[in-house]
Amino acid sequence: MNRERTRLETERLILRPWIEADAEECFRYAQDPRVGPIAGWPSHTSVENSRQVIRETLMVPETYAIVLKATGLPVGSIGLHHNDLAEKEDEAELGYWLGVPYWGQGLVPEAARALLRHAFEELELNRVWCAYYDGNERSRRVQEKLGFRYQWTTEDVPVPRMGETRRGHVNLMTREEWLAAEAGL
Repeated sequence: MNRERTRLETERLILRPWIEADAEECFRYAQDPRVGPIAGWPSHTSVENSRQVIRETLMVPETYAIVLKATGLPVGSIGLHHNDLAEKEDEAELGYWLGVPYWGQGLVPEAARALLRHAFEELELNRVWCAYYDGNERSRRVQEKLGFRYQWTTEDVPVPRMGETRRGHVNLMTREEWLAAEAGL
């Protein structure tokens, strides 16, 4: 994957690299127990904790703050990651989270469409994986809206940052599927 930092724009959003100065806004949304735990990470405990997460987890290639154009402030995160689902160079896993006040406004699908375009056109990926844990219906719906196809369900998926196991559902989008959807086929 090309590791160059990028800035992407949509009608309502700017996707840009995280910076430490985003810690206060990150904490504003990541402290809510409805956000992180359902995605597999603990709620943030302080602005300093958010600053540390930004430094250690979010300030990596292809991970972006979801910034509202209207305010210039981040309200969530989205990124393409290499992990156990996406081990090959031409694959990535799409991950995202959004602050509760912005749920239900179509912001994650809007951000994800821009990132998928970037993934398939600029990074020349062939596959993008996406997954969610049982009970995360919002994430499931986002993946369905985007056109990801169900692949499999796994019982007892380790969730190390939460110290537990869960049932996980894995979806996939290929470059061919994305191109066909873009062409309206």
